[in-house]
Order: sequence, then C-alpha cells, then structure tokens
Amino acid sequence: MPLPFAPPGKLGRRGTRCIRGQTTIAIGIAAALLAAPATAQVQAPESTFSTLIADRVDITEDGKLVATGNVEALYGDTRIKAGRIIYDDDTGNLQIEGPIVITQGENALVLADSAELSTDLTEGLIRSARVVLDQQLQLAATEINRVSGRYTQLYKTTASSCEVCAAHPVPLWQIRARRVVHDEVERQLYFDDAIFDVVGVPVAYLPRLRLPDPTLDRATGFLTPSLRSTDELGFGAKIPYFIKLGDSRDLTVTPYLSTNRTRTLEYRYREAYRGGDIEVNGAFSKDDIVDDPRAYLFAEGEFRLPRNLKLEFDVELTSDDTYLLDYDYSDKDRLDSALTISRADRRQLVVAELIAYESLRSSEDNETQPFLVGDLTWIEKFQPRFLGGIARFELDGHGHQRNSNKDVVGRDVTRISGALDWRRDWKGPWGVLFSTAAQAQMDHTSVYNDSTYPDDISEFTPYGLAEVRWPWIKQGARAGHVIEPVMQMVWSPDDGKDTPRDESTQLEFDEGNLFSLSRFPAGDALERGLRANIGVSWTRYDPTGWSLGTTVGRILRERDLHQFAGYESLDGLRSDWLAGVQLRLPNAMSFTNRTLFDDAFDVTKNELRFDWENEWIDIGSSYIWMEPSVAEDRDAVTHELTVDGDWQVNDRWLTTVDVRYDIELNRSASARFGLEYSTECATFDFSIRRRFTSSAQIRPTTDYNFEIKLAGFGDTGSGRQRPSRPGCRL
Repeated sequence: MPLPFAPPGKLGRRGTRCIRGQTTIAIGIAAALLAAPATAQVQAPESTFSTLIADRVDITEDGKLVATGNVEALYGDTRIKAGRIIYDDDTGNLQIEGPIVITQGENALVLADSAELSTDLTEGLIRSARVVLDQQLQLAATEINRVSGRYTQLYKTTASSCEVCAAHPVPLWQIRARRVVHDEVERQLYFDDAIFDVVGVPVAYLPRLRLPDPTLDRATGFLTPSLRSTDELGFGAKIPYFIKLGDSRDLTVTPYLSTNRTRTLEYRYREAYRGGDIEVNGAFSKDDIVDDPRAYLFAEGEFRLPRNLKLEFDVELTSDDTYLLDYDYSDKDRLDSALTISRADRRQLVVAELIAYESLRSSEDNETQPFLVGDLTWIEKFQPRFLGGIARFELDGHGHQRNSNKDVVGRDVTRISGALDWRRDWKGPWGVLFSTAAQAQMDHTSVYNDSTYPDDISEFTPYGLAEVRWPWIKQGARAGHVIEPVMQMVWSPDDGKDTPRDESTQLEFDEGNLFSLSRFPAGDALERGLRANIGVSWTRYDPTGWSLGTTVGRILRERDLHQFAGYESLDGLRSDWLAGVQLRLPNAMSFTNRTLFDDAFDVTKNELRFDWENEWIDIGSSYIWMEPSVAEDRDAVTHELTVDGDWQVNDRWLTTVDVRYDIELNRSASARFGLEYSTECATFDFSIRRRFTSSAQIRPTTDYNFEIKLAGFGDTGSGRQRPSRPGCRL
C-alpha cells in the first residue's frame, strides 16, 4: 500500500520528497489531487491504482505532472523504469523518456528509448524498442504499438533467441519481418513478409508465418523437421505437425518422405484424464522393401479405479517381423499386449493380468508358442495370534493357450495354486539370529492337447526351513566391517508329480535366489529334496565414502534328483560357487561382478558391470562370458562387450554411444553414436546407427539422423539453460 501524501497545496511548484528521498503519487487521480483542499489527503482505490515513484515530482502551470530521477511507475503486474515520465491529465497519457525498462510479470521485458502510453498501459507507442519474452526470444523493432492491452505490433522487426553483442554482431539465426504481431492472450507471434537468415545469409522467404511465443506449452502448428538417411529407405525428411485438441489431449502427425523409397505417415495421440492417461503411437507405410502396406501400433495407458484399484493396458501390433527395425521404431523381437488390474497396500496385493504374445524371431513359430497368457495373484499378510511371526496366504492362477491344436506342440495348460506360509525370527545369544519357516502348497494343473501328460494333475507340497545368521560387526577409526555367515536348511519331499514346464524355461542362479525355497521362477516346477543354502557376505565401509561388498555361496543337496538337467551351474549334489563383488566409489562410480565356477575354478558364467554417473558422465558397460548350453538355447560361447552412455564434454557438446561387440566373432552386433551441439539459441543433433546382424529377414543397415531445434518458440523450459557466448549477455 502507498503511503499517504500531502495535497498539492503543500507540494508547491518544486515538489517535495518523501521517505528515503522518494515521492509516491497516484497518477490515475492526479486531477482529483489538484482540486483537493489544503488539509485533505487522498488515497487511490486499489482496484484502479497506479503508482509513481521518483526522486522529484513537479506540477506545471498547465496541470502536467512531471517525475524525474529514478522514476518507476507500477500498474498491476507491469513496472516501468525511466529517466522521466510526464502525465497529462487532459489527454490521460504518459510521455516517457528513456532509457526505458518495462517488465510485465515474469515473462516479458521491453527496452526502449521513448514511449507514449495510456495510464493503464494498454494503448500507446514505443520507439526504438527491444522485447524479450521469457528470457529466451528477443524482438528488436523501430516502433512498437500497444493495442487494446492484448496486441503488440512491432514494425521492421528482427527476431532471434541468439545473443547479439559487439563481439558477435551476427546471430546464428534470425527472422526479419516487416511486421510482427504478438497476441498476448493466445500467446502467438504472427510474422508478415518474414525472411529466415542463417549466419546473415537469407535461406527462406515466408509471406506469412505463425509461431508460439516461449511461454506457450502447446499450440497447433509445425514442429521442427528432421532428416534421416538409411541404406534401406534412402534419404528422407520428417515434418511433424502438432494439433492441439484441447487442454488435455493432442495429436501429432508426421509425414515421412524419402527418395522414392517410402511414403509414411506417423502419428501420436495423447490424452490425460482426471484419473489417468493414454498414449498411442503408430505409423502407416508403403515402401520398396515389401510389396504390401506396412503399419504398427503401440498404445499404453493407466487409470485409477475405485477401491484403490489401478488399470493398465499396453498394446503392441505390427504388420510384419522387420517393420519396427527397418524404421527404427523399436528393437523388440517379441511383442506383448497386456491388460492389468492391480491393488497393493502394506498387507495385500492383488494382480490380474492378461497378455497376448507375438514373436518376431525367425527361429520361433507363433503357432506353437503360447500366444495368450493369463495370471492371477492374490496375497494376504497377517500375524497369527498364537504362533507369532508373519503368515501369508497366496492364491495363484495361470493359463496359457497356443494357436496350434496338434498333440504335444499345441499343449495348453491351466493351473491354480494355493499356498500358506509362516515365518518367525528370534535373536539368540552372542547376536546369533534364528529363523524358522513352513509352507504348504496345493497345485492343480489341467493339460490339453498333450497325450504325454494326464489331463488333470494335483499335488500337495510341504516345505520346512531353518535358518541361522551370525552377523559380526567391527567399527574402527579407519573403516567399518560387517561379516555375516548364513546357513539355511530347506526340506521338501523328494518325489513329485511331473507337470509341463512351459514357464520355468530359463533358470538363473544369483544373489537374488541363493537363499530361497526354490530356484524355479514359476509355479510349474518346484525344487525338491533336502538341501542346504550356505553363504557368507563381507562388506567394508570406508570413511572416505567408498564401500566394497562380496558374497560367496552355493547349494548342497542330500540327493541328486536331476531337476536341473542341462543347467550345469545348478545340477548335481553341489551347485557351482556363486561369487558376487560390488565396489562403490564416492565419485558415483561402481563395479559389479558376478561369477559362477565349479570346484576346479572353471568358470561357467561371468558378468562384469561398470557404471559411472555424475554431472557430466552417465556411462554403463557390461562384459559377459557364458558357456554353451542346450537348455538355454545357446549353442556357442557368448562373449560380448556392451557400452552405453552419455558424455557432456562441455556446456555445448554432448556425445552418446551405444555399442554391442561380439568378442567371440570379433565383430560388432550393433552400434549407435550421437553428437549434439547446443548454443543459447539452437541445438544440432546428429546420430549414426549401424546394425551388423543379418539373417534371412534382416540385412545389415546404416541409419543417419539429423535434427535442428530452435530455442525461443514454444515452451523450452524456465529461462535460458543453454550456454552463452563469451562476452555476450541477452
């Protein structure tokens, strides 16, 4: 609120000064002040209040109010700083002399030499002005007209988001126009007779051009085009067009045209709801690769339902096996369309899922692969009143169906399982931790189109577990150490009924299932017999911030029941040794290694993972070595090195790399390299992708992509985030 001030009778011809040498006057009621009695004080109404702050305020003989020296005028969210402001009560206008700085909210800034404006700042003329929108786009004009408080007309205008100064007088790009109209309500810029310059060279003339201002998130219009060149499709361009369908939905269509090789229309539809959202991506193509039309559709969404339920769906469809790879839409070789309903809280989990699969691999037949899979899981946790500990009830349902009706290869299966388990922990002397657990599981499986199995198979399987852990902790001045040996004794019956194993087809042995009741990932197979899961872990914590952790363990069995035939790391009376090592360094760098080896130290599997992430680098690399395995459909040694990551070289350069190299065959399987250069006003993105693999359906190809993004049009974030030119400021 402004301070009360003396009426004009006490101001005199030379004015007066208020607190800290400044005078505050309501210029919107200057005429009322001139007529006020000598003893009156007038306060301006807040709804129409305009405030003038200056070192000196004079009232001339003809009734004009003249403010000079550090002048500031405020009206709503608009603030004017000037060398001199003259208010004429007869015309109701402000004459402003520069240098002038006008700020409107947080998104608009005007610099000018002189101006004539109405007192509400909605009408007027500004000369030799420069407008800066959202600290990104600047428009320099010889003259600016304010119309109806909504439109700003700029004449003989140059628009650019590049910084221009004496050291760099020519911007990287600019748009010169005879006139530019800024609609502040629609947040649009309209250019008349526009010429697009690159480094001072005209490259395009556009009689009419409409672009969104930087404060607008979404507006109908063309987006930045991109160029693409591939061995399969030749040289082409993508020109996306964005259509705003409302505040909560939009559609983007992208024609993709190449040198007589393809005619493609890509699309993306998005819609947000009060309780969810959906997104649909797809394309239609006619090209020289195949004779028939090609298409794909990927859609996903999620919705919040009553009773804390969540609905999710995912649709993946394609016309042929290589379309996604040819156009670089996806690297997936198995499509899965899913519908899921779930609910989760601290005591209950309910998940119902239906999945439709389609394999794009030439080595797999969709007639004999399960194409429709349904799963139901219901888990309830509770505390038994008399036993203590935690109990859990789990109900699972599963079913899968194949397209083929042939015997054996067309086998369909449904299964329902119910399990009740209980676990309780105790703390014994010397810090020893004891645990005991029990589980009872009932399974019923129905088999169709397979004469090698009975139609119905039912079995009951009890489990018992006893566990001992003895953690040793040492905290010293130099480091802290934690050593924890663990031994589990697990029992379940040796014998069990033979059931089809369609889900547990790929087995892994790692730290996640070393101490578990069963190494099988699904309920179609259960681990049996008396066995001991043993292991020890050691972790060192250093005060400087790094840590080293190791885990070593294996499984010992009373009898070899041949449940893991073909999986050498798990088969036999003794499994392979599992050794895991993890090193974390204080500079966000980590190394993880997992190895499986036998008693003779012959390695069967080894994986080394390296990760490094900080402000400038985000790199991950994996080294994998695996022996051949018939059970895992691996007929040769797997020996690969993968590298993927980003390196922000400096404020302007960003490099990306994604390489998969087959060391055994001494060749790359795939490689992608990207290079991005950013300035304060543009981003140039170039990438190369090479696919080396070949088959009867896939040929090695090389793709090139190039895209330019101009800053300053549409929402590009809050303020300027890109690097500035040395010695320049916007």
